Amino acid sequence: MDEKTGLLAGPDGIARCFWHGNLPDYLHYHDHEWARPVDDDRRLFEKICLEGFQSGLSWLTILRKRENFREAFAGFDIDRIAAFTEQDVERLLGNAGIIRHRGKIVSTINNARRARELADEAGSLAAWFWKFEPGPDERPEIVDLAHLRANPTTVVSVRISKELKKRGWSFVGPTTVYAFMQAMGLVNDHLEGCVCREQVEVERKAFKRPK
Repeated sequence: MDEKTGLLAGPDGIARCFWHGNLPDYLHYHDHEWARPVDDDRRLFEKICLEGFQSGLSWLTILRKRENFREAFAGFDIDRIAAFTEQDVERLLGNAGIIRHRGKIVSTINNARRARELADEAGSLAAWFWKFEPGPDERPEIVDLAHLRANPTTVVSVRISKELKKRGWSFVGPTTVYAFMQAMGLVNDHLEGCVCREQVEVERKAFKRPK
């Protein structure tokens, strides 16, 4: 990795953000998912839940267990999870394929119930989250390594976190929310010089914001 730019040449010799470390599954995630704008409620809900599970761990750990999480949590179907009972909590605590943390499991069930309320109110989860998309005046002119290291949270992620907590959500602190925003394309934090940065900008310009 170039310590100044944060860029790392991939196996193809092309510069990318450093954090995938050229691990094949992480590289694929970087190139094809991270920061691409998402308007699907199930994917948005899955991501904010998995970011909660990631707290204190690495995202790579969660990514490599993602299919297990999907199987365990009914494909992150909001209404199915909202109907989970204490019996389901015990079932999940016995599932070695996921992170067996009672607080995070219970939080996911609670958040599904809160997500249904939010989607009913706003029309969709996507419509609610995307209304917080930062404007140009809330974004840096250049996204470089120094900026990202200095800003694990933002004014907007703090705002979203407060709103969610007020509505009864849990495991949605400002850092977790900002990681969610980065991954779901509410911001484009691919580093300047990364091959994906311009690709994502094109997608974001073409993306129809949900209302």
